[in-house]
Amino acid sequence: MSGLFKVIFYALIAYLIYIVIKTYQSLKRIKKPPQKPSLKPGIMVKDQICNTYLPKEDAIKEIYEGKEYYFCSDECRNKFLESRKKK
Repeated sequence: MSGLFKVIFYALIAYLIYIVIKTYQSLKRIKKPPQKPSLKPGIMVKDQICNTYLPKEDAIKEIYEGKEYYFCSDECRNKFLESRKKK
């Protein structure tokens, strides 16, 4: 009989440890503030060459014949300028 009590006792101790760990993990999740997506506020502009949209503050700005154009990279900007020279 004493062997059975030892098994029950150790099972009970293991169960209590399991409950404590689960409770700690759930409390840890509650304390974390929700993470906000890293969206940049502002105006989106369109790249004239690859037709992608990007935040205005990240874009490369080029003024051509009095009009503003925005590009995602120097490569797109150079392609735009080359296409305008050919006209």
